[in-house]
Amino acid sequence: MNRTRVLLLLFSAIALATSVASLYVHYQLLADSSYTSFCDVSATVSCEAVYLSEYGAIGGVPVAVGGVIWAAAVMLLVYRGMREPMSAVAANVAEYVFVLSVIGLAAVLYLGYASYFVLQKVCLLCVATYVGVFGVFFVAAGATTMPFGTLPARLFRDLRGLPSSPAALVLALVWLVGSGALVVLFPGEEAGTTSGEAAAEVESTEDAGGGSTQAAAPAAGGITDQQRAEFGRWYSAQPYVPVAVEADGAQVVVVKFNDYQCPPCRQTFLSYKPVLDKFAESHPGAVKFVTRDFPLDPECNSGGGHTAGCEAAAAVRMARDAGRADAMEDWLFNNQPSMSPDLVRQGVQQVAGVADFDTRYPKVLELVRADVRYGQTIGVNRTPTFFINGRKIEGALEPQFFEMAIEFELARQGGTP
Repeated sequence: MNRTRVLLLLFSAIALATSVASLYVHYQLLADSSYTSFCDVSATVSCEAVYLSEYGAIGGVPVAVGGVIWAAAVMLLVYRGMREPMSAVAANVAEYVFVLSVIGLAAVLYLGYASYFVLQKVCLLCVATYVGVFGVFFVAAGATTMPFGTLPARLFRDLRGLPSSPAALVLALVWLVGSGALVVLFPGEEAGTTSGEAAAEVESTEDAGGGSTQAAAPAAGGITDQQRAEFGRWYSAQPYVPVAVEADGAQVVVVKFNDYQCPPCRQTFLSYKPVLDKFAESHPGAVKFVTRDFPLDPECNSGGGHTAGCEAAAAVRMARDAGRADAMEDWLFNNQPSMSPDLVRQGVQQVAGVADFDTRYPKVLELVRADVRYGQTIGVNRTPTFFINGRKIEGALEPQFFEMAIEFELARQGGTP
C-alpha cells in the first residue's frame, strides 16, 4: 500500500473508532440516568455535557451517528478505490475523499466552536474524532491532482460502472443500509418513551454501584381497551411501599425521587407537567405531586457521578424560601447539560436572589441528605423513582401511562375521572 492510502485509512479509522465510542457513551447517557463515562473528568472536561446539549444531536439523531457514517464512507472508498495508487480510479477517489473531508472539517469546526466557546466544555472523544477528520483533510488535500471542474462527470462515470464490480456494489449497499438503519434505529433523547410507537416503558437506570435494571409495562401504540387492561395488570403487579408523605386531602399522592442532573428526571419533569395540569383543572386538589431529593452525587449520596447534584437540590430548597422553587427547577433542567456547582450558585442568585448560598449550604445539605437516607430506607437507589399512592415505579412511564396510573388510583379512591 502506498503512503497516502495508509495514512487515509489510519485517520479514518481513528475517526470511526472514536465516533463509535461517542455513540456508545451517548446511548448509555440516554439509557442509564447515573451512567458516568471515562471522559467525564470534571465539570469542564465532560462528554456528557456536550452530548446532551443542543449541539449533541440534530433532529434527535446524535451527531456521532454522522461521524460513524462519514468515517465508514471514507474508509470504504480508500480501501476499495485506492488499491492501485497510479490508476485513474485512485485519483478520482482521492478527490471524492477530499470533498468528504471538507464536509467533515466544516462540521467539526462548527461543533468544536460550540463546545469550546458556547458550552465552554471539552469532550475528549470529540477531540480525538477531530484529529481523525483533520488528518483525512490534510492527506486528501495533498493527494488531489485532477481538476475539480471535471469531478461531477468522473463521479457519474464511476457510479455508472459500479454494478460491474460486485464487491464494490455490495460494500456500497452495506454502507447505505447500515447508515439508514443507524439513523432510524438509534434512540433519540426520548429513549424508551417515544410517543405513539414506544412501549409504556420504564427507563433502564443504574444505581450508584453500576447495577442496571429495567422494568417494562406492555407496549402501546394508541391506547386500546386491551392495552389499558394490560397496563392495569402490569401496574398492579408493581411493589407497594408506604411512603411517609402527608396527603393534605389529596386522593392520589405522587412522590418523585429526583436528581437535577439525571436526563430521565428532566424528561419526566417536562412531559408530566401537562398531565398534572390536566388533573389540577379536572380534579382540583385530588392529585398531589411531591419531589424528594436523591442526587447521584457522592457528596450527599452513596455514589454516582453527578457532581453538581447536591448543590442543585440545595438551590431549589433555598429558592423555595423565596417562592421561586418552580422557576429554579425550570432553570436547572434547562441548564442541565452544562451544570456545575459554580453554575448552580450563579443560577440561584439570578433566579431567587440567593446571595449567601455558601453560608446556607451546609445546613441545607443536611436536609438533602435526609431525603436520600429516607429514600434508601424504602428501596430507592436510582432516579427517577416514583411512588404513586405507594406503588413503586422505577424509571419513566410514557406520559399517557402516567396519566392512566393516576386515573386508576382515582378510581380506587372513588374519584373516577
